[in-house]
Parts: sequence; structure tokens; C-alpha cells
Amino acid sequence: MKIVIPGGSGQIGTLLARTFHRDGHEVVELGRRPRQVPWRTMTWDAVHDGPWCHEVDAADVVIGLAGRSVDCRYTAANRRAILDSRVQSTLAVGRAIAAAPRPPRVWLQASTATIYAHRQDAANDEATGRLGGDEAGAPDTWRFSIELAKAWEAAACAVPLPHTRIVLLRSAMTMSPDRGGIFDVLLRLVRFGLGGTPGDGRQFVSWIHDGDFVRAVQWLIAHEDLAGAVNLAAPEPLPFAELLRALRRAWGTRIGLPASRWLLEVGAFLLRTETELVLKSRRVVPGRLLLSGFHFDQPAWPAAAQELCRRWRERR
Repeated sequence: MKIVIPGGSGQIGTLLARTFHRDGHEVVELGRRPRQVPWRTMTWDAVHDGPWCHEVDAADVVIGLAGRSVDCRYTAANRRAILDSRVQSTLAVGRAIAAAPRPPRVWLQASTATIYAHRQDAANDEATGRLGGDEAGAPDTWRFSIELAKAWEAAACAVPLPHTRIVLLRSAMTMSPDRGGIFDVLLRLVRFGLGGTPGDGRQFVSWIHDGDFVRAVQWLIAHEDLAGAVNLAAPEPLPFAELLRALRRAWGTRIGLPASRWLLEVGAFLLRTETELVLKSRRVVPGRLLLSGFHFDQPAWPAAAQELCRRWRERR
């Protein structure tokens, strides 16, 4: 297969490209600047049409991942940059597919599990899950994340594509031992004795092991009956306190200093990020994947944490 990955230079894009390239597929990464990788790269500005559009023509699969990181303070300027980077790049990919004489058969477009409401009482699947935005008392920064997710998905559906199946990847936190990812950050806290309960610890974390994430993407490419929103998350989300407790156990340490809400606010300000990334409850389950017959190799966090810690140690 020929697989084009707009915005593929980040952790998720590298994870997918590495696997597809290893399996013998032709991979084309679209990025703002070239980099030295085993697969082919091409530059684009993620806004305007250009020579990169020819790569979409006759491709089998497009996996859209472009978008500025949300790990920042949600100032007005940053909000605009985050929103524009997602919407404009997605619209550009949609235009390229619509104009292609031989359009790809499937377009997997990144979205986020953050689109669902902050809740602890029940899990959100694709059929019965409640989208967020109107939760009582939700901070303005939380509403922005949900508005962003909705606009991102709307951009993917803005142009009619009768010959291309569109799948919206509502992805949870992808746990990988690669440097700079969310698992690397959480493990760093645990290693330095700071991986205690954040806030009250009852907020749920939805996650997915990197191996299951890649296999789920391959499954979605192969199963032509799956279109629209699909949750990419392990079937067993858990409260943050339990997640960190299991990670401390997997690493082999008992010490984990807790962080109260006010302390998290101070830390987020100093690190130029937002507490929403920690305090919002994301209780998301993969209803459509399970119904389609997909099997998770790592459905439960304690075993996944042990496997990830082992690989982290091996790589370093």
C-alpha cells in the first residue's frame, strides 16, 4: 500500500510510519520541514495546495495527524493557532482528496477522546457517549478543547468525498516508551517520587497501548464497514490515582507525592500548560472496535504498565 501521513513527524506519526515502513509499505510523510527518516518525506505548509497534493492521488490510505500541540497555555493567540492548525490542514487534505483523479479508499483523520463530556458516572462509547461543552461548572479552557475537537471533525466532513471512506480517530492517550510522549512524562514523575494522586484522583484516564493503537489503525484500514467516529482507547479506563499507583508498582517504587488542585494550577502556570490535561475526567471505551471483533493485546493498565516500563528500560 501507499500511505500518506500529513503531519506525520510527531510521536504518533513516527510510530505508524515506522511500522508501515517495516512491513514493506510505501510511506510518504508530509511535514513542515524535512527530516532524516527511512521513509520518504515531503514538505507542505498544511494550508495551501501544492506539489504534495500529487502524493494523495493514487494513494491507498491517508492518515491525517497535523495540528499544533495543545501542551501550552490557552491564551487567545494559542487558541487561534491550535484551532487553525487543525482545521486548515484538515480542509487542505480534504480538498486534495476531492481533486484527486484516483482518490484514496480511506482517510483516517485524527480527532480526540477529549470531545466527550467530563464524567465519572458512566463510560462514553460512540453510540451513547455524551459530547462535552455544556457541563455545569466546566472551566472555559475545557470548553475550548471540546469546541476544537468538534471543529476538527467538522472540517474532515466539509467536502463530499463519495469515493473515500472517512474514519474519525477519537484517540485516547497513546502510551509508548518513546521519548517525549505522555508515558515518558508520567514515568519521569514516578521516577522522581512525584507520581502521587493529582487532585482528588477520581478523574478517569482513557489510554491505549502503542501496539494496540497501531493494530487498531491497521484494523480500520482493512475493515471497510467502519466509518465515522471510532474511539481508540483501551476497554478499561481507570481513575488517575489507580493509574499512577499501578505505574509506581510496575516501576518498583512506593513513593509518590500527591499534588493538590491548587498546586497543579501553580505547576501548570510555571510549565506553561493547562491543568485540563490532568484534571478532566476522560472515561472513554472502544465500543465500535469491540463490536467489530477487534482484540486488545493490552486491555488492562497494570500489565500494560509493566510491559512499557520494561521496554523503556531496554531502550535506555
